[in-house]
Amino acid sequence: MATFRELHHTTAPLLLPNAWDVGSALAFATAGFPALGTTSFGIAASAGLPDGGRSSKAVTTALVAQLCRLPVHVTADIEDGYSDDPAEVAELVAQLAALGVAGVNLEDSTAGHLIDPAAFADKVAAVKRRSPAVFINARVDNIWFGEQATVDAVLLRAGLYADAGADGIFVPGLVAPEDIQIVTAGIGLPVNVLVHPSLTVAELGDLGVRRVSSGSLPYRAAVDAAVNVVCALRDGKQAPAATPYWEMQSRLVSFSQGLTG
Repeated sequence: MATFRELHHTTAPLLLPNAWDVGSALAFATAGFPALGTTSFGIAASAGLPDGGRSSKAVTTALVAQLCRLPVHVTADIEDGYSDDPAEVAELVAQLAALGVAGVNLEDSTAGHLIDPAAFADKVAAVKRRSPAVFINARVDNIWFGEQATVDAVLLRAGLYADAGADGIFVPGLVAPEDIQIVTAGIGLPVNVLVHPSLTVAELGDLGVRRVSSGSLPYRAAVDAAVNVVCALRDGKQAPAATPYWEMQSRLVSFSQGLTG
């Protein structure tokens, strides 16, 4: 199997599904995806918590410990590293690496606002020194939170993070094709974006994107689908088709017995 790093350098972008629990991760792995990530929103929401604010540390760490038993690469969304202290962030990533994670997403914002890029670069450098094999996907949040939301500002921050040791750059909220092309051309690392509202994964690849994350979309779509099912039943419609109970149960039994590999 290709390494996680190699998956960013194939002919097509890496499409990364983001799981929020073991069941969703098993489904993605069964569908043939060679790598999967976690979604901080989906994990936090499943635990009854709002996203952000460092709310997902405990549940994310617990889930990662389970998902790393799967025969796929796992990358963990760890918000801002859950700390302002680079050493503490590096220690957390080292713990996740010991569990088997191939990568982490680390964002340059805290509580919905950008932090000093030099401070974030210090986090990236500390993680890379402690866990050099872990793929650091540095998230640039200018556009996502609408602060200094220009392509030039994104490129400036991305350059600092690349110099600090980042392995990839994630720019959520990047939508305009011309902006995507400028960013991918201006960064010497694999660029990651969220699924696009109108462009396909292949079309994003043509613009230079190397990784496309589903983010919390599968979780949100799953919640919508669940509501639609019971509303349809309430309205007198027939039950829709779904993966049989026994098939999902079999996956979970195999997983619990350590037979997933």
